[in-house]
Amino acid sequence: MSSNKAIKFSLLIIFLVAWSVISLSVGAAQVSIPDIIAVLQGFKVDSLQSTIIIEIRLPRILLAIFVGAGIAASGAAIQGLFRNPLADPALIGVSSGAALFAALYLVVSGFFFNVLYGLAASAFLGGLLTTCLVLEVGRRGGTNSAMLLAGVAINAIAIACIGFLSYISTDMQLRSVAFWALGSLGGADWNKIYVASLIPLIIIALSLESARLNAITLGETEAIHLGVSIGSFRVRIIFLTALAVSIGVALTGVIAFIGLVVPHLVRLTMGSTHQTVIPASALVGGLLLLVADTASRMLFAPAELPVGILTALIGGPFFVFLIMRSKGSLGI
Repeated sequence: MSSNKAIKFSLLIIFLVAWSVISLSVGAAQVSIPDIIAVLQGFKVDSLQSTIIIEIRLPRILLAIFVGAGIAASGAAIQGLFRNPLADPALIGVSSGAALFAALYLVVSGFFFNVLYGLAASAFLGGLLTTCLVLEVGRRGGTNSAMLLAGVAINAIAIACIGFLSYISTDMQLRSVAFWALGSLGGADWNKIYVASLIPLIIIALSLESARLNAITLGETEAIHLGVSIGSFRVRIIFLTALAVSIGVALTGVIAFIGLVVPHLVRLTMGSTHQTVIPASALVGGLLLLVADTASRMLFAPAELPVGILTALIGGPFFVFLIMRSKGSLGI
């Protein structure tokens, strides 16, 4: 790694740590930096402040970092796999499948859907099942283009089903479906962190595929000549990204734009090799979601704005800015 990239990685880590401390200190109840340091070191301070730091804010910060990192790294891998700068994890059906099963749980849970053990389990299962369906349709088509088209079609079907469920739902159920779809980290606790701790392991697994991702960006024929088994490699990448995003969506709801925007930002500032793009996207994605969540807690305190609204409001205009500035350099 060049010294320039090492400096940028170091700065990202410093910013992430610094913003984590800021996020610990701000909110409806202010907590001083010395108290934060004392609590994290295990010293006794006011019990209320200790509870706020350890049981409420610290799990929320870790969840934001893990989920943002997983979505952004998955976006980088999917864009590399499909050689498409507009690809993101939602394109393989993860988000729409998770949203559909979450809506099923919320609307018809009084009937047969209780077997899925809750909202998070329903969303996780939906994301994986939808991805498996996209994989199977794409496998029969035999090309990346077939898989992309399958993802588009299945996404449309899932959205239509969500619309139908919204139509037949009660006002309370409709509100629950809409709020979940906007994304929130308000329910963070240590049980969710134990589940989300799988995401860094998935990011490491994606990073180990960096050389093959670099090869496939040259084209499938060139990648085959370089020794890449296209079929098994495609399944591995899609399974890993689906797993990371399904965990994130199940724990927080749908978080928009991070998987699309962050990899482009990294490529424009740190280079396009996947040995750099995947870990840097993970750091930037974690930082971006943490900043958005902190803002969502502060803007209308003590009420909270769903974090998915902020990521879309920030990510959409920023992506337009990147397109206008890049002059064609957004391609893989």
